[in-house]
Amino acid sequence: MTKAEIVEQIYEKVGFSKKESAELVERVFDIIKKTLADGEKVKISGFGNFVVREKNARKGRNPQTGEEIRLAARRVLTFKPSLVLKNILNDEEPGTDDGDDRDDEDEENGEE
Repeated sequence: MTKAEIVEQIYEKVGFSKKESAELVERVFDIIKKTLADGEKVKISGFGNFVVREKNARKGRNPQTGEEIRLAARRVLTFKPSLVLKNILNDEEPGTDDGDDRDDEDEENGEE
């Protein structure tokens, strides 16, 4: 689904004009981008969490030459779907246990 398709869905289902729908979608994405750029987590209930993680510099290899190279430290964006979204994707009833006794919060903190 593209941003234009999201705008179209809002236009059809909510009744905003196409211009208002486009502005709404742009603003929502701008807020999410700024929040993530500031290093904060974005939690969307029933959907999932977007988290920026720091990756340390490390050694790597050029796959064509085999030459060892240094990969710089960087920030990466990760997404962890909520249990509700996981269940929808797997055609399970909402609230159905996925058989994983770990707490979602523990997984987010890297504790597995």
